[in-house]
Parts: sequence; structure tokens; C-alpha cells
Amino acid sequence: MPHILITGANGQLGQALASQFDAAEKLTLWTRPRHDISDPAIADAVSETAPDVLINAAAWTDVDGAEEAPKFAFQVNALGPKYLAEGCARCGATLVQISTNEVFAGDMGRFYHEYEQTSPGSVYARSKAAGERAAAATLDRLYIVRVAWLYGAGSSNFPAKISAAADRLGALRVVNDEFGNPTYVPDVAAAIAKLIETQLYGIYHLVNEGAASRYDWAVELMRLTQRETLPIDPIGADEWPRPTTPPPHAVLVNQAGTSLGINLRDWRDALHDYVQTELTR
Repeated sequence: MPHILITGANGQLGQALASQFDAAEKLTLWTRPRHDISDPAIADAVSETAPDVLINAAAWTDVDGAEEAPKFAFQVNALGPKYLAEGCARCGATLVQISTNEVFAGDMGRFYHEYEQTSPGSVYARSKAAGERAAAATLDRLYIVRVAWLYGAGSSNFPAKISAAADRLGALRVVNDEFGNPTYVPDVAAAIAKLIETQLYGIYHLVNEGAASRYDWAVELMRLTQRETLPIDPIGADEWPRPTTPPPHAVLVNQAGTSLGINLRDWRDALHDYVQTELTR
């Protein structure tokens, strides 16, 4: 088993990855502030640590906040991957760079495969696309893994927030014209582990199968938690104003992974496991 280094190890994806690789011969977990990927010195730290594989789960993920602080979003999401790739290049390591469905415009009716042209809109999306380009320009031993609508342990994800709002308010208003792939982080972590074993570098979309609107997702969550009678009002994105506008239909297709036998289950099945694991404790 190779030496695995995970950055952003305290986030929901980082924690799932740490659990996935806890049987590794050597597992190194990095978190801020001690290991800040936006600091150019991180390249030296990577080179000195000399992992076989570095999985970068660290990112600026505050999509709305990025609009107010573009300098910092680009420092983390664009320059961070560049520095990590430089460190990997020096020590011969492989980099797994986690990216996002938001690098696509999200035109209604479109389903995005791995090698389609990106067209990011928001500051967050542009910074993540820049991170993809920076890593690819620096390193050949690179997996770019795009994910979408991640959720897992903790309270800072859509199902946890919706569940809490349902308990607090007794009714919900949920956007019904924004679509994506609800994706359970333990499933992504397992898929990344399989991908690393292939040594077939490139761009991959690792998401749970199927697409849903935010409204669809909330309705299914309420059904699984025996709250089918709770009122849920479908609204347009324009009725839920935000500093940034997410892509309306940035639905990813897992073609490259599927060709290698790396398939993630349907999003509804994954959500069922989430409810049993996280919401019924």
C-alpha cells in the first residue's frame, strides 16, 4: 500500500478519505493552519514528505464568500494546486486534484462529460478551473476528479441543513430549477481509492448516478425520514437571492471512470445510507 498524503483532512471529504485509507502502510493527514496549501512553502513540505500519492481535498468552498474575496479564493483554489503539483513533481508523487461540476456553465438540458470545454462563471468556479489548469501544466502524474453536491458527516451540507430547517420551521422552500448530482462522500472516497490503483491519469467525474434538483433532493430526504407530509414549496433560484448564481444544470456524466469499472451507485441509494448512518444516530 502506498504512502498517502491527504490535505484538507478535517473536511467532510478529507475525513472520508482518511477512513478509506486507514489501512495504508503510511497515511499522513495535513490540515490548516500548520499546512496551508496557499503558502508557496507547501511545495517544499510535500517534497520533503515524499508521499507516493497526494490527494488534495483542501479548498476554499465558500462559493458566495469567494465573490467578496476573489484574491483569497484564487490563492487557495488556483495557486494551492500549483504549489502541491510542484512538490509532487520534485519527489515523483502522484496528485489527485479534487475539482467541481461548477467549472461548467450548466446550460439547461446539458450533461457534461469529462473532456468537454469548461466555462466557469463565478469566482469560485473560475478559481477551481484555474487550479485544474495549473496542476496539469506542472505535473503529468495527475488525476483531476470532479465531484458535485457533496454531503457526508457533519452539519455543513445540504441534507443536514435541510433536515435541521425542517425540524425548526415545519415547512421548507427549496429551489427546483438548479440540478446536479447529489454525491455521498464515502462513495467518492472509495472510487478515488480504486482510481489510484489504475495509474491511468486524466480527468474523471466521480459522482453518484442520476441527477436531481435541489427540490427533488429535499423531497427524497423527507420521504426517507418519514416526513412526507411536511410542506415543501418549490421555488425558482431567483426567489432565493445569493451573491453568486450557481450553474443551473451542471450535471456530470461518469464516462471515464465507468470505462474502468468504477461506478457509483444511484444517488437515492446513497442518500438512504446517509440517513441510516448520520440522521438516525
